[in-house]
Amino acid sequence: MNSKRLIAALLAAALILLPAMAFPGNLQRKPPVKLDGYRFWLYLPDDYGEPQPLEDPDSDDAQPDNDDKTGHEAMVERHETPQWPLVIFLHGASLCGHNLERVLSYGTLDAIGMGRDVPAVVIAPQNPGGAWSPRKLNNILDWAFRHCDIDTTRVYVLGMSLGGYGTLDFAGTYPDRIAAAMALCGGCTLKDQSGLLKLPLWIMHGTADRAVPLSQSTSVVNKMSEAGPIDRLRSDWLPGASHSALARIFYLAETYEWLFAHRLTDRGRPVNRDIVINQAKMGAAYKDLPSRGRKLNRQAKAGPSRHKARHVSKHNGAKSAKKNKKQSKRRRRR
Repeated sequence: MNSKRLIAALLAAALILLPAMAFPGNLQRKPPVKLDGYRFWLYLPDDYGEPQPLEDPDSDDAQPDNDDKTGHEAMVERHETPQWPLVIFLHGASLCGHNLERVLSYGTLDAIGMGRDVPAVVIAPQNPGGAWSPRKLNNILDWAFRHCDIDTTRVYVLGMSLGGYGTLDFAGTYPDRIAAAMALCGGCTLKDQSGLLKLPLWIMHGTADRAVPLSQSTSVVNKMSEAGPIDRLRSDWLPGASHSALARIFYLAETYEWLFAHRLTDRGRPVNRDIVINQAKMGAAYKDLPSRGRKLNRQAKAGPSRHKARHVSKHNGAKSAKKNKKQSKRRRRR
């Protein structure tokens, strides 16, 4: 009996470490931030340096934030020379839930795990369900400013489907905090979409999308046009492209080159129109990735990615664990 328990414990430990071993940097799980946020992955590149022990934001031992300081002021006090851009990836509805592993199924972290070089800190939150909350995302952004070496002029957000909606809602609500945004096959739920006019924005949608109609994106463009000049907007409708086809964009080097071409301090904040993303590039998205075979073999598989990273720090927090357990029991009763 003891040997069976030992084997079960070893298997459980192996499953916890699975997401960490193939990532070139440091990947950490984070619970919801205390001020109302989401559970999220935090990725630090190899060149980031020796990671500081990051305070568990859901721990009873966590120090209270200094409400008299903005995220930027606290970050500057902690780090004299902020240097890293921050990429926030928002997933679609299929990855909603309470299993953070699912967020590794596709997107920026999956691309890094396959060998795509993304020289940035990456945050990938998990939405438990419903629309993405700009307020909760902003709380995570404040947390990142306080705890990581972030260049506050180089914060980027991108997402697909439900994450595309979240990208536009977040960027439209906080355009003065986001250097550039990319929304794929999504839409926007904001009543006032004028904030989207203030930042470089790239909206893409496939004309053959049956999950989220193209009209959701064209409606955003029309409302933006009614609100004012759209000279900071790029919009591309990809002929014959399905909903899932646009996921390949997360694996392109050009995606991150385009994002990183923008800063909050750019005079007039013009949008970069030189970098090209088209269906030909999307078709070759995995060809230059070292682990492309693994991606192609599992495209049709459901469930979480089995990428491993070199380091994983799991911070679930007792409060979060109890809450998830109660929710699980309620679902079983239903």
